[in-house]
Amino acid sequence: MRGCEQIPWLYDAMCCVYECLGLGRWRRWLVAGARGRTLDVGTGTGRNLPLYAADVRVIGLEPYRGTLERARRRAPRVPLVQASVEALPFSDGTFDTVVTGLAFCSVPDAGRGLAEVRRVLRPDGRLRMLEHVRSATPWKARLQDRIQPCWTRLTGGCHPNRDTERAVEAAGFTIEAEGRRAKADLRRFSARRVH
Repeated sequence: MRGCEQIPWLYDAMCCVYECLGLGRWRRWLVAGARGRTLDVGTGTGRNLPLYAADVRVIGLEPYRGTLERARRRAPRVPLVQASVEALPFSDGTFDTVVTGLAFCSVPDAGRGLAEVRRVLRPDGRLRMLEHVRSATPWKARLQDRIQPCWTRLTGGCHPNRDTERAVEAAGFTIEAEGRRAKADLRRFSARRVH
């Protein structure tokens, strides 16, 4: 079943509302820390792409053709690749930075995707992430668990109850304190590979 995340005009409209409510500042923080050769995982309709600094060599990655077509219109000069983060078509140590915003909630096997991100990052590379996560409030976490099957189907893959920070650490990363923020169930952070 196709979810709202795979309907480009609907996804863009939803993002526009959330960005006006503060998500825009977090998105700008997310891309501001990118350096060198950068992989934008889950590039979607390309909302991050125009925000990168001119000296960042970014490649957008997205599994869905329709959203990639929208991203191409938004950033025609950025190379775009249709592929899954669980099987990245890049050599080991290719990227200085991997950026992912509101994408890992929808990766079917997040652990495998994070292992692939770690593989393609240089040893001194950084993962920069913005994600909604499992609530720290017990009743809300139980609610997320209860609605997850229906929500995942409706949205085309989003899991509202993922403990993304724990998954990132289990994949061999250390989350850095600088820049780490939490607002309700949203998290933003930068992580480095554990050698």
